[in-house]
Amino acid sequence: MTSAGAGAEAGAVSRPGPLARIGALARLEMGEVLRSRWLIFCAGLYAALAGLFLLVGLRESGVLGFTGMARVLLSLSHALVLLLPLLALTGTGLIVNRARRDGTLELLFSHPVTAGDYFAAVTLVRYAALVVPLLVFMPGLALLGRAVFGHAVPWVFLFRALSVSAALLWSFVGVGLAISVLVVEPAKAMMYLLLVWVLAVAFLDFGLVGLMLQWRLPPVAVFVLAGVNPVETARLALLSGAEPTLGTLGPVGFYLADRLGGRLLFTAGVIWPVAVGTVAWLVAGYRLRTRDLV
Repeated sequence: MTSAGAGAEAGAVSRPGPLARIGALARLEMGEVLRSRWLIFCAGLYAALAGLFLLVGLRESGVLGFTGMARVLLSLSHALVLLLPLLALTGTGLIVNRARRDGTLELLFSHPVTAGDYFAAVTLVRYAALVVPLLVFMPGLALLGRAVFGHAVPWVFLFRALSVSAALLWSFVGVGLAISVLVVEPAKAMMYLLLVWVLAVAFLDFGLVGLMLQWRLPPVAVFVLAGVNPVETARLALLSGAEPTLGTLGPVGFYLADRLGGRLLFTAGVIWPVAVGTVAWLVAGYRLRTRDLV
């Protein structure tokens, strides 16, 4: 064997594997998350919301035909449906473009790591920082309500709420990373992040009603617009778990409950946000690997 061949073989052997590279980058990213106290902020916000709804919501008054922990979890889930997209967008939308501008990417790519390794590590850390505190605080809230107030834990609804919330987080993590990769200027990226969040929140009931009144859209078009919005599908999935007839939505709710049913609404509320986030994430990963970042 020639010396050149032996050197190449030694270099190939000493090169760390993909999991080792992703793990090293994930540790670096987790250190950055801890230094910025972003993880503490997310956990504190979840805890504050959980405590607020626990103290205020456990009153013996009927809402949607039920009381106790089911009411608390439903109220908390409705707040999270609006809050989680904003947290996911602000937590991911400025990562890549800032790393590009401050030279972090150039420094990282001078080591034996690839753009795919970096993107996978950033995705894992940021998504985990968002979803893990949620997976801790929501069951913790339910168990605390049972221990302190003696209310039964609605485990089925809790599972639905966690599944929908995790899917919604993934949806906007993917969108945020796509904006971070595709938009070079951080200031412009922040504008796009806020625009995406406002559009997602605006295309709930009042936005769709405004469209119907202004342009007299057919009902089918309204349902399609509502279904395209991951926030709306997540909200319908949560409502269908609390009230299968969707009576709070009026005739629209009865129509959806009759035509689709609670199980299909829940499936759509999980699968569609995951699909949206996955497509955005794949587009971002492709552009990150193929364009000149440094």
